[in-house]
Amino acid sequence: MQANQKTQAVIFQTADIDDKIIIKEQKGAWQRTRRWLATVLMLVFIGTPFIYFQGEQAVLFDIGAQQLRLFSTVLYPQDLLVFFYLFVIAAFLLFYVSARYGRLWCGFMCPQTIWSLLFFWTQFRIEGNYQTQKKRLNGMLSAETIVVKSLKHVSWLGIALLTSITFMSYFTPVKALYVDLFSGKLTGLYWGWILFFMLATYINAGWVKEKMCEHMCPYSRFQSAMISEDTKVVSYIAQRGEPRAPRKINQEQPALLGDCVDCNLCVQVCPVGIDIRKGFQYQCISCGLCIDACNQVMKRFNYPQGLIKNHAEKESSHVRTIAYVGVVAIFIVLFAIWFASRPLFEVSVIKDRNVLFREAIDGRIENIYQFKILNKTPKSVAFNLAIQNNEQLEIISAPVIELAGFESQIVMVNVRAPIDFDSQFTPVTFELTAKDSLITVDSMFHHR
Repeated sequence: MQANQKTQAVIFQTADIDDKIIIKEQKGAWQRTRRWLATVLMLVFIGTPFIYFQGEQAVLFDIGAQQLRLFSTVLYPQDLLVFFYLFVIAAFLLFYVSARYGRLWCGFMCPQTIWSLLFFWTQFRIEGNYQTQKKRLNGMLSAETIVVKSLKHVSWLGIALLTSITFMSYFTPVKALYVDLFSGKLTGLYWGWILFFMLATYINAGWVKEKMCEHMCPYSRFQSAMISEDTKVVSYIAQRGEPRAPRKINQEQPALLGDCVDCNLCVQVCPVGIDIRKGFQYQCISCGLCIDACNQVMKRFNYPQGLIKNHAEKESSHVRTIAYVGVVAIFIVLFAIWFASRPLFEVSVIKDRNVLFREAIDGRIENIYQFKILNKTPKSVAFNLAIQNNEQLEIISAPVIELAGFESQIVMVNVRAPIDFDSQFTPVTFELTAKDSLITVDSMFHHR
């Protein structure tokens, strides 16, 4: 209980950081994992729009057609409940990861982190290492500095432009997008969205960077409610490291001093500029770069590694794990049931309200109905239209309605009553019958 109170006590400890953060490029196991995972996720993001399935783009948010194509499945506005299930499942998975492993999502898989990592990598390749960037920042403005920084920002804008175009290919067929782009036929509307997302990426990953994690992301604020003494977090082992003081390599460890050599590398490599030795802070994104830096120093001094490590104060009780996994399992089952039972055809009928009825040449009364039918399957279908349990009412037009795969049609249907029909308002049930489907819709027949 005391350890938990200690964790909660330091969670709101603020970081002592400068307005301008220049991080030191770090190598190590954690950094390699971040880069490999970021590369895989980036390739998935870039390559997904180019995947084709049955001659169509496999993943496409077609706003104009109001369709979300996911391989053989096409979702429509009537199927938006899918997002509720997916968001709930994703939220509780994130809660589980946060309760068990802290901000692991932030450090390894968040798009903000991945693009910031790419921008940082580009900055190191162009501007040089940590010391060079420090000298350039503190030195006089020179022609070399202007050229180098201009090249960096041009590179950032190029990455942001490619990101924006790739993002747009999720909403526009990729072939048409690139053909229009390179032929100069892309409309102003598309260019407007491309420029908007390009600037958003450039500003967010190039300028905002760690400020997004520190000030704007709500996740960093509410994560404190999920962290307990059985949560694995990146932390400094103060009992082993303190009191800390500088020393020389190969020098015998001074008496009464801890293992921390006060090199400040853990601060220099931190993307959000915090000092992990001050205790757990909400700005920490659990990227593990301080672990790599500290292990590197411990290896030089022949000290045991793990002065900074990712660990929990005690073993997990598994109660919260079971609860989160249970909730996720329940919603996955509910989602599967809903998805399996969702209607494959949407049928709506609207009675013509401008003309409630009209009289035909032979004196019989006609009503006009507008049918809107949507086929959500890739197969064509033919519906036979009939009136259920009412032999007096007769369908004059459109007894058969044919739809291709994923097609939507609006069909006008005339229904006629006999001359001796004496009911002023009669409920009518339309029956649409296909090979494997039976759909009924209710309406009303109006007589004079």
